Amino acid sequence: MRVDKYLWCVRYFKTRSIATQACKKGAVRVNESVVKPSRDVYPGDTISLRKNQINYTLKVLDLPESRLGAKLVSIYCTDTTPKEAFETNELLKYAKDYYRKKGVGRPTKKDRRDIDDFTDTEEE
Repeated sequence: MRVDKYLWCVRYFKTRSIATQACKKGAVRVNESVVKPSRDVYPGDTISLRKNQINYTLKVLDLPESRLGAKLVSIYCTDTTPKEAFETNELLKYAKDYYRKKGVGRPTKKDRRDIDDFTDTEEE
């Protein structure tokens, strides 16, 4: 089975075309080598993929006939991703929450200066 089709079948990508694009960009590796979307996978292979800033590691157990329900995924692959990868993703999420969202609350001092600079240059 093709690697892009396998990743779509075991629900790591929402569509097969997204899985194909990930393979073309080099985000998918089979047995530590970058692969094309048409590369076949076999039971016993190790797939590494980067998705949403997390490096997932999968062990292929069996090949499904078609796309699976979420409950059946564990029959066909084992996720051996270390927990540290998910923890670093949580830290990134907290780092992004520090900055206020655009348009929320009063302008900061920097925003106020930018506004003043913009309005002063427009009048001249």
